[in-house]
Order: sequence, then C-alpha cells, then structure tokens
Amino acid sequence: MNFTQISINSDFERYKQIFLEQNSKLNLISKNEEKFLYEKHIFDSLAIKLFFDKYNIKSCNLLDIGTGGGFPSVPIAIEYPHIQVTAIDSINKKINAINNIKKELNITNLEPICDRVENLQDKKYEIITSRAVAPIAILLKYVEPILAGNGYFVAYKSKKAEEELNNAKYELKKFKIKLIDKINYTLPLEETYERTLLIFSKAI
Repeated sequence: MNFTQISINSDFERYKQIFLEQNSKLNLISKNEEKFLYEKHIFDSLAIKLFFDKYNIKSCNLLDIGTGGGFPSVPIAIEYPHIQVTAIDSINKKINAINNIKKELNITNLEPICDRVENLQDKKYEIITSRAVAPIAILLKYVEPILAGNGYFVAYKSKKAEEELNNAKYELKKFKIKLIDKINYTLPLEETYERTLLIFSKAI
C-alpha cells in the first residue's frame, strides 16, 4: 500500500492537533508514540482501505471493539463519511476524549460508547474491527453474537498473526467463523514494520 496516496487533508491535520491536546491530558498513547502518530496510528487505521477496495465496501455500519484512543475508529469515520462508525471502550476517559474529538471536528457518522461489548448482544454489525486489543481466540467470542450473517470481522495484527491464528483453531470451529483472507502491508517507517489485516466471516 502506498500511504503517500492517502490525502492528509485539513481534517486530519486538525484531528492531529486535537488528538495531541487530548493526549497531553489523558495519555491515550505514550509521548514517544506521538511523533509517529501518522505512521503508526493514523496510517495503520486507514490500511482498512485495502479491505474496503478489495471487497467493494461502500457503506456499512462498523463497530470498533476496544477503540482505546480512537484507532481505527476515528480515522475511518473521518475518511469514510458514508460509513456509520460505533467506537466502544469500557474506559470512560478514552470515550470522553473521542467525544471531544467528535465535537471539535463535527464527525456526524461517529458514535462513541462507554460500555463493554458483551452488552451489545441485541445489535448486529456488518463490519467489526479490532486493533491492539486481545488475541483472536478471545475476540471471537465477542464478535460472533454481533456480527451480521454476511458481515466481516477485520483484525489488525502484527507479525504474531500466524501464532494467534494457530492458537484460535478451537474458537474458530466453536463459533463457526472462518478466516477468508490475509492482507499484508508495511507502514512507512525507517524500520520494517509489517502488519496484517485478518479477514473473517461466518462459516456457511
């Protein structure tokens, strides 16, 4: 993926400014990570473009589990105004920060929720994402009840992706979810920073 093709428009510059203001108060990411905000966090979040383009996703309702400081939920909501993004996290200060960012940028397609994902059992989502939250084996039990029948679970993973998949064989079978694709990409850093989107769907 050529990250230089991603338009860093005024919305993202403003987002960066507001995020750093929030981070100075709440420590959403470490101070050392701030200088790599675009490369490690915003660009990584927007790598979902590889999945959207490949699977022809134009609009959908998307849930980001354990959104933390708003990755990938906020960059996705900014870049894709036709996608309705729900960002859930159980830590109140993080959701407050996302609400502040939402208000400052007037992101109308973003809904931050302070809650546990287990409490969303009565809802269904066409796309579910998760980044730096938990191993695949744990995530699957949260994803299965709320993933729409024709939906996709997109897990952002590092070079440990294969190890996590191997450790999740039982859960994949138990919850009738199958791995359908692996999309690899490298972040634009001096060091080699390889990442993978693992794409899952319900087994039919």
